Amino acid sequence: MATWSEFAHAAPALAGAIRSALHQYGSGLGYLATIRPDGAPRLHPVSPVVADDGLYACILDTPKRRDLVRDGRYALHSYPPDDSDDEACVGGSARRVTDPAVIRRVSAQARATPRVDWWLFEFDVEVAYVVRRPPGRGAAVAHVWHAPPNAVPMQHRDAC
Repeated sequence: MATWSEFAHAAPALAGAIRSALHQYGSGLGYLATIRPDGAPRLHPVSPVVADDGLYACILDTPKRRDLVRDGRYALHSYPPDDSDDEACVGGSARRVTDPAVIRRVSAQARATPRVDWWLFEFDVEVAYVVRRPPGRGAAVAHVWHAPPNAVPMQHRDAC
């Protein structure tokens, strides 16, 4: 797994395209897929925040949050653009952020109100892709990135 900043450093054009797709309507918009206790997928809209140092989302006390606490695996897919079938997606593992400085900074960027019971999660990146579909009958073009196999998962980093 890699942090968002490690991914962005390794694949800046792809990270920029994903950031643009997630923020194409202004604030971040995406579909977050998590894993339910029975192993089935759960899909909910979220407002991700792509910051220079990470990919984050404020998650309310919902089944989606309980899914992330129990099993941090996720996939985050951008909302589709109005004028194409292009898509962008990242997948990996999420972890709760408890550092008050990071929470303040990201929640201000997300315009998240402190009066609501949400937790901040950071999403690492195991795989990322963008698929562009040209108008007409042109073939789709996919750009894919995988974290190096020796990358250290976030939960095992000393800095976390």
